[in-house]
Amino acid sequence: MKVFVIPVVVTGLFLAFEANAAQVSYGLTLDGKVTAYRQDPEEYELPGFGLGGEAGLDDEGFSLNHSEFSMQIEAEHLVAKMTTVIEEDDGDIDAVLEELYLESRGLGNGLTVRGGRFFSSVGYLNQQHPHAWDFADAPLVYRGFWGRQYIDDGLRVSWLAPTDIFMDLGIDALDGGDYPSGSNAWDGIDAHVLFANFGGDFDQSQSWQAGATYYSADVEQRLSGGHQHGGAGATEIPSFTGDSNVLGLNLVYKWAPNGNYRNRNFKFQTELFIRDEDGDVILKDSSPLETTTYRGKQKGLYVQGVYQFKPQWRAGLRYDFLTSDNKGSDTDVLEEASLDDEGINPKRWSAMLDYAPDEMSRWRLQFNRDESYKREDNQILLQYVVSFGAHGAHTF
Repeated sequence: MKVFVIPVVVTGLFLAFEANAAQVSYGLTLDGKVTAYRQDPEEYELPGFGLGGEAGLDDEGFSLNHSEFSMQIEAEHLVAKMTTVIEEDDGDIDAVLEELYLESRGLGNGLTVRGGRFFSSVGYLNQQHPHAWDFADAPLVYRGFWGRQYIDDGLRVSWLAPTDIFMDLGIDALDGGDYPSGSNAWDGIDAHVLFANFGGDFDQSQSWQAGATYYSADVEQRLSGGHQHGGAGATEIPSFTGDSNVLGLNLVYKWAPNGNYRNRNFKFQTELFIRDEDGDVILKDSSPLETTTYRGKQKGLYVQGVYQFKPQWRAGLRYDFLTSDNKGSDTDVLEEASLDDEGINPKRWSAMLDYAPDEMSRWRLQFNRDESYKREDNQILLQYVVSFGAHGAHTF
């Protein structure tokens, strides 16, 4: 069982200064879905990518999806935040601790320190709660690389430069115990993320932000989806141990007439990830034990645009694409571990239309044409997001 050292420490501090806090706020976000697929969601795969974490498709039919309760405490020099998620997976309802951290205030010289459990800085979308996304599901590259979203325990140090353009530089030093870094064994800092974000305004109507991230981890027994051997035998679970490095690039452009986002606006967003891994893959519970060396080279990107054409209405389009070039000493093991691309480059087209009757609620209808694997899939998603209480501002 993983020892959550940092979250436990944060919890103690949380309780210690709550009584003297300047402000305590609470929020509840209900995020539900109704989904329908042409293909069986249990057979979902991304050839060339061993899926882990929560990378699979949502349950078909109605589900609670990703509802959350949050609490934020603000003191003179510290901010503490806790977010607990209630989600449904394969018919089971679970409560998961998503965020629990302390963040400094007023250190001076543009420095900020955060410690605890938080969304890693590996990408632009990764740092947003799912209910704040512009589409109802994660891009394919987030499914394939990060298991939908990368959350870990650790420490972040960032520096906001005193320059005319926005410049934010920093590092995440992470436990690396959860997917995609490893298993659930806590043995110190095993993953690092370097990040740099830049931004500014072209004019009164146009703004931009660009970022680069570099993730590096010593992976220990990272597990991904297993398979039944011989149809009725024990499940063989692929496990990777080795080095993992990911370069990420992102760009966001926003337009609104004279800076007034209320009536009309447009947002363009894209991210590219390139992963290089070197190590070994074994099929746990195989007999005799099956193993192979592994050198993985994978790329993925998504491009999306969202246009608000009326105060309460938005429409958006998104395109996803993945490619892989994985090699090893035993191609049969790579195939069983879903690391063989099967001659397929996964891709997907998505279109969405959403309606927000007020600032606290949104209804979204989305259609995906998913060509990620041999069986093409048509997917329909209907999502609602309703927020109550305090709700922090979203990122750029």
